Amino acid sequence: MKKIIPILFVFFLVYGYANKEEILIPSDAIRFRVIANSDDKLDQELKMEVKQAIEEEVNKLMVDAKNSEEAKLLIENNLEKIEQIVNQYTKDNNVSFGINYFPEKEYHGVTYPSGNYESLVITLGNGIGSNWWCVMFPPLCLLEAKNENTEEINYKLYVQEIIEKYTS
Repeated sequence: MKKIIPILFVFFLVYGYANKEEILIPSDAIRFRVIANSDDKLDQELKMEVKQAIEEEVNKLMVDAKNSEEAKLLIENNLEKIEQIVNQYTKDNNVSFGINYFPEKEYHGVTYPSGNYESLVITLGNGIGSNWWCVMFPPLCLLEAKNENTEEINYKLYVQEIIEKYTS
């Protein structure tokens, strides 16, 4: 009996790895990132306040976007408004929209690969603190906000459903 437990463990480990369902984020996805001034508690809190305010505004914009080109235009046409919102929290910032590097991120079993992506990046102060980011279009940021405590399998299903909706 003692020998069968390690054998079963290895079997399920190999089976799980071989049958791991990979969800691919579309190459034309648009990401959103907020980089804190530092890792100081107040700077991290400010980062999250800015993230929340911008996320609310951007989510309103993304409701009308049917594809990444429409989403890109909506962001470009509202950059001034986004900058105004960030300026309400701190004048020491940089708001940019373009191609930027993102590190790999794993969230609820979904891997978002590293690479250079079209993105809205807000850098607060020196921008040397921890960052927060998500996929803005397809609108996965909203999904993350609503499902922070959701089980991994449900999150994967929601992500796949949203990706299929916007790439079909």
